Amino acid sequence: MRIVTVVSILALGFATLTTVSAQTPAPVAYPAKGQSSQQQGSDKSACQAWAKQETGFDPATPAPAKPQVAKARGGMLRGAAVGAVAGELIDDDAGKGAAVGATAGGVRQGVRNQGAQASANADYQAKLGAYQNGQATFSKAYTACMEGRGYTVK
Repeated sequence: MRIVTVVSILALGFATLTTVSAQTPAPVAYPAKGQSSQQQGSDKSACQAWAKQETGFDPATPAPAKPQVAKARGGMLRGAAVGAVAGELIDDDAGKGAAVGATAGGVRQGVRNQGAQASANADYQAKLGAYQNGQATFSKAYTACMEGRGYTVK
């Protein structure tokens, strides 16, 4: 029981460490020239609007969601049906044919499911990369604007 618990905790910790967030923290601006809090709010709003216009990226846009592809079912059943007919016609043994057909149908369906998931993951990675590039470009534009108004930005 203890080993299972330890393994579960380690797996959870590893999964947490390897998860990469698509959201990066917004830059923080310090009023280096003593700007009032009212001026800071006004400058922040103006710079966010300008950066959004310049880059075409809206930081309020959520990051793309990782796809969950529904796995198709029925490959073994279809394979068994075809195998049973073929087994009966070829060797007068529908049982053997059904077993072979079910195995082949299951493998075929598994390969198709893996291909669909791989395609969805590749699409997700492309969308995530574009999102992160937009986020970085927006951050650079916002930083340039705020620095131009006398703020120290980190």
